[in-house]
Amino acid sequence: MGDSTTNDFYNDSTANEVHSQKWDLEIKPQSSLFDLHLKEVWAYRDLLWLLVRRDFVSFYKQTIFGPLWFFIQPIFTTIIFTFIFSNLAKISTNSAPAPLFYMAGTVAWNYFADSLTKTSTVFRDNAPIFGKVYFPRLIMPVSIVFSNLVKFGVQFILFIILLTYFMLTTNKVEPNLYILLFPVVILLMAILGLGIGLIITAATTKYRDLAFIVTFGIQLLMYATPVIYPLSAAPVKYRTIIALNPMSGLIETFRYGFLGTGQFYPGAFFYSVVASIIIFVLGLIVFNKVEKNFVDTV
Repeated sequence: MGDSTTNDFYNDSTANEVHSQKWDLEIKPQSSLFDLHLKEVWAYRDLLWLLVRRDFVSFYKQTIFGPLWFFIQPIFTTIIFTFIFSNLAKISTNSAPAPLFYMAGTVAWNYFADSLTKTSTVFRDNAPIFGKVYFPRLIMPVSIVFSNLVKFGVQFILFIILLTYFMLTTNKVEPNLYILLFPVVILLMAILGLGIGLIITAATTKYRDLAFIVTFGIQLLMYATPVIYPLSAAPVKYRTIIALNPMSGLIETFRYGFLGTGQFYPGAFFYSVVASIIIFVLGLIVFNKVEKNFVDTV
């Protein structure tokens, strides 16, 4: 009888000790679809930084020009756009200097497009790592958005240099108070690209064809976005359709704030805000659902 009492005492003590302990990691049954584990992402912020550094270093490690490609790409794109769409096609730039107009659109679009394209293949590209080591899967696509932000920052410096030049040599560039929306615009482009990318990468676990569609689809989408033309220059019957693209309001706001030419479209901008947030949340939910068992299908 005494032995039984003693065993019960030790069992109760052990159980209480286990419940009072705080664990670094707890493996639990499948949780709610809306439990996005965002606190875990913050807890693994050191890993996030390492992944951002890895993406930045490895991408240009064995290239001749290295980080200079950050400058070469927007410069050559701007030159080609200026020659074809401004000089040959005579497309309006709302009185803004053509090189500055196209560089503004190119720099902004590249950040969104790169974030979407690279995020859309996260599950496929990192399946071996996901199958061996545990960490919040959301860390990987978020690291892509942050590493692209570094690239955007370098290209944005180039844009500011060109902007300063035209401000000193012409009177066609007049930045205004809408420039204060710049951080909001960048944040919205980031979550929009991330949200769409999360949805696509979740779908590619079963439908690999989507990865190929994204490659050329993002190029076609650029022509449905006011990158090489202002929204005001689009035919009236297509203007509403183009405005339904959430990137349209963001790029128009970006240009208007820095260049001061064209106009600000409040409706298009607030639509972009709402659409970006909805797509981002939807992307998180879909990603959260698929990441629990995607290893079985990839």
